[in-house]
Amino acid sequence: MAYDKFTILQSTAVPLSTENVDTDQIIPARFLKATEREGFGDNLFRDWRYDSAGTPKADFVLNDSTYSGKILVAGKNFGCGSSREHAVWALYDYGFRCVVSSFFADIFKNNCLNIGVLPVTVTPAFADKLFAAIAADPLTEVEVNLPKQTITLLATGDAESFDINEYKKDNMQHGFDDIDYLINMATEIEGFEAKR
Repeated sequence: MAYDKFTILQSTAVPLSTENVDTDQIIPARFLKATEREGFGDNLFRDWRYDSAGTPKADFVLNDSTYSGKILVAGKNFGCGSSREHAVWALYDYGFRCVVSSFFADIFKNNCLNIGVLPVTVTPAFADKLFAAIAADPLTEVEVNLPKQTITLLATGDAESFDINEYKKDNMQHGFDDIDYLINMATEIEGFEAKR
């Protein structure tokens, strides 16, 4: 299994309303030398989280103990810029299992689906509801239901549906990346080969 299985996630959420957050802001290029997935969470949003001396910046949301959870509610066009899997590794390693935005860069969205972070695209109006609810009560919970493809503000019942590729949906529910999917089909592949 490449990553944790994803079915239904209920969690508080961390709001990051900044728009056009690119992958270099998510994980700066100087931290891309490692090839293992571990340890990237320490440098998630590194230049926004810490000053040049390595001291946490009090005004950045990840340094604010008011907010926590496995869901990041992000501004429009999250994950733009260069393609780097490391950006999603950093989100996953930090503890996020879902990122919600009104728009994702396509490459970033695909990287999320391959690594086990569910990208949920919502309407701008629903994104605004999420930001407002979290600002009013940082303990408000959000439910992301992958089998039903819904996201719900549990306090109000406000909900929206989201789209996901069926193949990627099935993989997310099993914790499979593309290689795991093929390994899981080994018996069928061997059977097909034997008939050839």
